[in-house]
Amino acid sequence: MDRTADAPGKPAPWRTRAGVAVIGFALVAAFYALREHWGHALGALPYLLLLACPLMHLLMHGGHGGHHHDDTRDDAARSGRDGVP
Repeated sequence: MDRTADAPGKPAPWRTRAGVAVIGFALVAAFYALREHWGHALGALPYLLLLACPLMHLLMHGGHGGHHHDDTRDDAARSGRDGVP
């Protein structure tokens, strides 16, 4: 798998001049959009928090290995043996 973002001579996209400019414009646009529509944004905040819970549950399980369990330890604990067949 070729990862061009990790190449030694190539910086990350947000560290280039174009990336910094795009991020700056996005921040200015977000500021003005929130400034003009603050009442609507605050009205949607409870729903956004409720939506964040299942999204974080779905997207964050990859960080700690998901729900994969090792059944060999459970079988040994139930049988009273130390994993000896």
